[in-house]
Amino acid sequence: MAPPPHTATAPRLLKALIVSAIAVAAAHLVLSDTLRLSFSSQAAATLGAAPGYSADQAFTTALINTFLAMPFVLWAGMRISGERRVGPMVLTGTAAWVVALGNGIDLLDDAPGTLLPLRSLVLVVAVTALASLVRRRSPAS
Repeated sequence: MAPPPHTATAPRLLKALIVSAIAVAAAHLVLSDTLRLSFSSQAAATLGAAPGYSADQAFTTALINTFLAMPFVLWAGMRISGERRVGPMVLTGTAAWVVALGNGIDLLDDAPGTLLPLRSLVLVVAVTALASLVRRRSPAS
């Protein structure tokens, strides 16, 4: 059985740009919502509320959720759009998101509801979309 033909470069890149933008938006939304929970936990603890969901737990949950959201949305989005061999894109996108998040988490921590710098978000989308063009060669039959 012959392997399916490769998608042309331009359509694959367009799909990757759209999926990458959605993945970045979803991961950012998950991050900002769970960080908001962390801030409300901190405020409740400061005001003397009974301990329940600690701020440290909420912050850790925010980071874990965003690290899980990014690869899942990238993988699912590309598979739904009919693409195969998306491993390099998922790995690169997740790594780029971790780097962008590491450089901008202080902004989110200082002011709830803010966005990561637009430049870093665009860079994550661009690098992730370009990584979609990396494909393994099919073994010769």
